[in-house]
Amino acid sequence: MKSVVGTLLAVAFVITSTKSSPVQNCSGGLQEHPDNYKISDCERAPCRLRKNSNIELEFKFTSDVDAPSLKNNVYAKIVGIPFPFIGVDGTDACPQIYLPDGSKAGCPLKAGQDYVYKNSFKVLEIYPKLKVLVHWALTAPGNKDLLCFNVPARITS
Repeated sequence: MKSVVGTLLAVAFVITSTKSSPVQNCSGGLQEHPDNYKISDCERAPCRLRKNSNIELEFKFTSDVDAPSLKNNVYAKIVGIPFPFIGVDGTDACPQIYLPDGSKAGCPLKAGQDYVYKNSFKVLEIYPKLKVLVHWALTAPGNKDLLCFNVPARITS
């Protein structure tokens, strides 16, 4: 009986301590472990994006190339059509790049260096309530995705 209780407790611990990430790797760009990503109020997919809320995003990555600059490439795919996130898509990503110790790194990025990206964006009232696939990429000159990932999400009120 004691071993059965011990086994059940061990299984319960594994189930409760297993953390799934809402982030999915995408094709192209550096492939990082999904647990390197934090999205406010989202531990499982689909992430709930409430209108008129601010979503905070943070992820760790190691640059695989030297990059003099970076742009945010952020859009929601709706029925396979990309719709840019207003105010984030196409903006300079360099101000959101930090070193692991928390100090500002900015650009240029150096190959082999660890970085932390921190940003936030507003879920606008004009966004329709629906399920979307959010694509987030950091794009270096020449339209090369240095890093990209997808997040299944649902826009709600």
